[in-house]
Amino acid sequence: MELKGRYVADSHRYDDSDALYRRCGNSGILLPKISLGFWHNFGGVDPYERSRAITHYAFDHGITHFDLANNYGPPYGSAEETMGRLMTDDFMPYRDELFISTKAGYDMWEGPYGNWGSRKYLMASLNQSLKRMNLDYVDLFYSHRYDPVTPLDETLQALVDIVKSGKALYVGISRWPLEALKYANEYLRQHDVPLLIYQGRLNLLDKEPQEEGILDYCSEQGIGFISFSPLAQGLLTDRYLKGIPEDSRMNKGKFLKKEKLTPELLDYLKSLNSIAEGRNETLAEMALAWILHQKGITSVLVGASNVEQLDKNMKCVHAEPFRNQDI
Repeated sequence: MELKGRYVADSHRYDDSDALYRRCGNSGILLPKISLGFWHNFGGVDPYERSRAITHYAFDHGITHFDLANNYGPPYGSAEETMGRLMTDDFMPYRDELFISTKAGYDMWEGPYGNWGSRKYLMASLNQSLKRMNLDYVDLFYSHRYDPVTPLDETLQALVDIVKSGKALYVGISRWPLEALKYANEYLRQHDVPLLIYQGRLNLLDKEPQEEGILDYCSEQGIGFISFSPLAQGLLTDRYLKGIPEDSRMNKGKFLKKEKLTPELLDYLKSLNSIAEGRNETLAEMALAWILHQKGITSVLVGASNVEQLDKNMKCVHAEPFRNQDI
């Protein structure tokens, strides 16, 4: 809420705590079932006041986890710059109530040291991220992707040293294959920096983490799991049920290609939409609820282009359980 131009968080933001939060693996951390991702809509090309309104609404409703990466934007780094501006303008008094994550692993700057999983890249990137976000530390730092060339020990020891330096409280990994995940889990435990969470893509169109055994392994080992792209970049909404809208992400064609929407996929989306209608939910609400009802899930990362969209996505927290015949 706004008070004479100064942001004051809603005093009732934790009233629904029992329903909103889940423990992250075997850790002491509780994460909101719905976390706010900064992948889209928080870059330098996006209106700052809109980003500000979305984050205000999120925190006012108990969403304490903001998820970023070094190259979120566009341009690269600008989502973290937005976060830094938000900290200065609004959230510094609430820093200890927030759980802020960032990542490094994809291309960020030119030359041989601005990509993948080397110690030099990870440490340099985190230092840059902290400056952009106006933070002394992040709550969670991820290796954003598996590096098949850099020795795993180098990447993992960098994560250990980052925690022991105080620049991150916890570490996670994103999109590592199962065997590498197992190695990382053992290495980090042996070095007294347990793996807090795994970030992977899980949705009704992509169940790879379940099929590979990653979700089961995380559950057995006390590692949290957070799902990104839960709506398959908008496919699991009502936007494409009647074709490709002019203003859609698919029409822009950068991350979501038109050839993805085959006649078979469209038929499947329509069948899912019928199930959602039977549950008195939108397709998006049902898709998010389905993830939250899978074994081992800690949180779902949602994006939002406006407050109304975020509000609709948050309804999945109170969705009815699924029956075997639902999906």
